[in-house]
Amino acid sequence: MNFSFNVRVYGVLMDEEKGILVRDELIRGKNYTKFPGGGMEYGEGTRDCLKREFMEETKIEIEVKEHLYTTDFFQESAFRPNDQIVSVYYFVQPKHELIFPLVHYDNLTGEEAKKPHADMEAFRFIPPHLFSPDKLSFPIDKVVAKLLLSQHVL
Repeated sequence: MNFSFNVRVYGVLMDEEKGILVRDELIRGKNYTKFPGGGMEYGEGTRDCLKREFMEETKIEIEVKEHLYTTDFFQESAFRPNDQIVSVYYFVQPKHELIFPLVHYDNLTGEEAKKPHADMEAFRFIPPHLFSPDKLSFPIDKVVAKLLLSQHVL
């Protein structure tokens, strides 16, 4: 059996009025909500990865701020058995005013259709008074949501 590590990098983009930016995805017929970000590529550092992922996914140029959390427990991938997920989270800020709607992929074509995981994806803010770990799908994201709430950043 082959085991490998999958390093993922995510950004927490917060707006005092709008809340926290999340990514909704339909993957293999199931809906997921998570923080924006994705997989680190060979030769990248975590911050460069996050900038690239935000630009690819949302077309938002960001500044990567302080580190928030790195996975400190074992988490197997939901999509690739034998892959251990290590996720790194940073606070991020947009370099420019956000223009809505953000990128929304529906009935993907071209390069987006080649993504191995996403059938559809969209972005939205969860208002501060509605934000909770239950709004997110993955275990590591839920830990980060609890951390954000305990630090009273919303």
